[in-house]
Parts: sequence; C-alpha cells; structure tokens
Amino acid sequence: MISFIPEDIQAYADAHSSPEATLYQELAAETRAATTQPQMMVGHGEGLLLKLLVRMTSARRVLEIGTFTGYSALAMAEGLPDGGEIVTCDIDPKATAIATKYWNRSPHGKKIVLRLGPALDTIAGLTGAIDLVFIDADKTNYTRYWDACLPKVRAGGVILADNVLWSGEVLAPKEADALALAAFNEHIARDPRVEHVMLPIRDGITVAVKR
Repeated sequence: MISFIPEDIQAYADAHSSPEATLYQELAAETRAATTQPQMMVGHGEGLLLKLLVRMTSARRVLEIGTFTGYSALAMAEGLPDGGEIVTCDIDPKATAIATKYWNRSPHGKKIVLRLGPALDTIAGLTGAIDLVFIDADKTNYTRYWDACLPKVRAGGVILADNVLWSGEVLAPKEADALALAAFNEHIARDPRVEHVMLPIRDGITVAVKR
C-alpha cells in the first residue's frame, strides 16, 4: 500500500482542521470494531471536505452511492440547509444498521434517506435535478454510476468520486478494481461535459463540475 501523505503530516493537518465531533469519533470507533474493512470509511479530513463542499455549493439535494456505516452521509447532511436531503444507496443491511443508529442521534439525520438495493435502480428512479453526487461504492461500476448520474446533475452541479488512485495501483493496474478505476479515470479525462481535478487526498478524490 502506498501512503500518499506521511502519517505525521496527516496528523498535523487533522490537528489544524476543525475538530471531529464526539458522535463521529464514536461512529468511527464502532466501524473499526464491527466491520472487516473499516478503511472504507472516509474519515475525519475527507468527511470535513465533503461537508464543506456541500455547504460551499449551496447544495440542497445530494446523492451518495455507497453508504457503508454512514460517516460520509452524516457529514454531508450536516452541510445541507434545513429542508435539504441526501439520498444514500447501499446493499449491506449490517453496515447501514450502524449508520442509522448514529444518524438517529444527530439532528441532521432527518435529512438522510437510505435506499437499500442496487444503486443503478435507485438512480434510474430519481426525478428532479441533483446538486451534488458522491461516488464511493463498488469500483467496477464507477463508470456506469457516472454515466447514470451525470444527466441528472444540474449545470454547475458537482460529482465527486473517491478512491481514484487506489493506493497507486492505477499507475500499472492488474486486478479488477484497479483496472476499473484506471478505465474510469480515463473516461472522466475525456468527458467534455465536465471540468475536473483529481486530488491526492487519502486514496484520491476527483472533483468535477458539470458544464
């Protein structure tokens, strides 16, 4: 595994960012204790970034593909105004049971709508413009998620995609997830519908704005 940012630098960055609330600390601790892949959780720094992007874009309607234990959904919900909504998609009832437990403890949990089932089916059934999308689910479907979501995003809306560096494996991809992500990254690079930047935050995040 490649570490893009040295641990001491990451710790310094975290110490000079807004502090992690107790509820998020408890959610992170339970995720590490109760799941086999806790690294799927976005964590403090990326959670803050998502929250601030939602707030800065004045988003009112957010779509998340990949809920896991709900850290990112809660962070984005906190960035939404009263009356805003985030629809979050997953297929894992055990992980999302942890999520709903913590959402219920937050005043922002009422903004979150969980859809259990294939995300592509949920996306197909959504009507009305979406302000911001966060893709963070099964990597082999990233390109399909992108192409399904982008027509539903308003002009000037934002699409975010997580794990786009895949611990550096996209440089010489061999296994299925790395190959899928490398193909996805090339797909975005050639997509004239967006302006975008890839940032080496954690495992890489692409930020795209629809033209």
